[in-house]
Amino acid sequence: MQPVVSARGLGLRTRRGWVFRDVTLDVAPGELRALAGPAGSGRTSLLLALAGRFKITDGRLDRHGHAALGYVPGVTDPDPNLTVAEHVAERSLLLRRPVPDVAPDGLSPGRLGRDLSPLDRHRLGLALARLENPDLIAVDDADTGLSRNERAELWKELQALADDGYAVLATCREDPR
Repeated sequence: MQPVVSARGLGLRTRRGWVFRDVTLDVAPGELRALAGPAGSGRTSLLLALAGRFKITDGRLDRHGHAALGYVPGVTDPDPNLTVAEHVAERSLLLRRPVPDVAPDGLSPGRLGRDLSPLDRHRLGLALARLENPDLIAVDDADTGLSRNERAELWKELQALADDGYAVLATCREDPR
């Protein structure tokens, strides 16, 4: 099966040095891949590059299909003044798709973005990403601010997306296995 994302020798160098380098990775439909490393290691930049949202300076990146971002702190934060239902309606309207009748699993439609827990921000991000009918879903910090049980729940949801045929990339500080 052809990978949705294929990177060979991928790198990003700035005036301050390498952000990431020599990354070789394939992610095919139905696969969940974790990019693990400490804070400041370039995980988010690499994730955004693989999703086509960040430049690279070295190597080759081939993407086959559309990539959508789930929750990426600082990039796709929920609007604190919109409800879950308003986030879904806004994204649906932007995509010119019918607005779903139901809120994402486990989320109250009337809950404001500012009141969402880290796990619920991920759940909303995944629901919004799925509206785009992507081939790849990318999420950042899939363990930050989550309890052990919440991490397990999120990784179960990410695996379910992969089982549904999406290619899934997630960054984390610790290997989820």
